[in-house]
Amino acid sequence: MDNEIRTFAGGATRDTTQGKLDYVRALSPIVLRRYVQYLDKHRLQPDGTYRDFNNWKQGMPQDVYHSSNGRHFMDAWLLTEGYATEDNHGPVELEDVLCAQLFNIMGRLHEVLKNKVKKVEPVDRNKPIPGGC
Repeated sequence: MDNEIRTFAGGATRDTTQGKLDYVRALSPIVLRRYVQYLDKHRLQPDGTYRDFNNWKQGMPQDVYHSSNGRHFMDAWLLTEGYATEDNHGPVELEDVLCAQLFNIMGRLHEVLKNKVKKVEPVDRNKPIPGGC
């Protein structure tokens, strides 16, 4: 356990960042923004309605993610080798294909983790916290 304390110029103190995950340094905001733009582009369904951004969290079978990722892998490979490729929507671009792969990888991993990661009961923000302020 790290017992060191950081003291800032203004006098505030905090423990160190040793052993803490740093999401800001580990993730890329431009990648996350582009990925969400990709999701937004694909929210429109054939019947003219829009699906929610988190619709995929309702669950899909692993084989659906796997098959879809295989198609997008092939498109990424073709594009990387300099070949044009298309899907049922028309020509595809590398950024969209990479976002599609990210979608399938995140979806598969979500399905793997969702039963392993402990969920907590939602907090009712309208009730006082027992023993709290």
